[in-house]
Amino acid sequence: MKPVNRSFLSYSFYLFISVVLELTACQSGTTKTEQPVKNTLAMQKDSVNIFEHLLVDNKKDPSCGMPVTAGIADTAHYKDKVLGFCSKECKDAFLKNPAANLAAAEIKN
Repeated sequence: MKPVNRSFLSYSFYLFISVVLELTACQSGTTKTEQPVKNTLAMQKDSVNIFEHLLVDNKKDPSCGMPVTAGIADTAHYKDKVLGFCSKECKDAFLKNPAANLAAAEIKN
């Protein structure tokens, strides 16, 4: 059996990796359609989106006062604002009397 040239194996490996990266990189020929805004943003339990709090208009959960930077489990639209809540229960409590709880949300400017 003929010995294999190591430089050929290295070149083949890097070529393979570059092809895989090229195929999995941004698909420049495809267009993504925008998804309509949904009434709720459900957080995945196994991954936390650190930018999620930037998508809502409040700094604190209006029902319990928890900072939205700690995590958002649900959202609601109220008076042209998207409000984040730490749980579905807090959202439900807010929706029972939104006008009374809105001041606690600390709406961003």
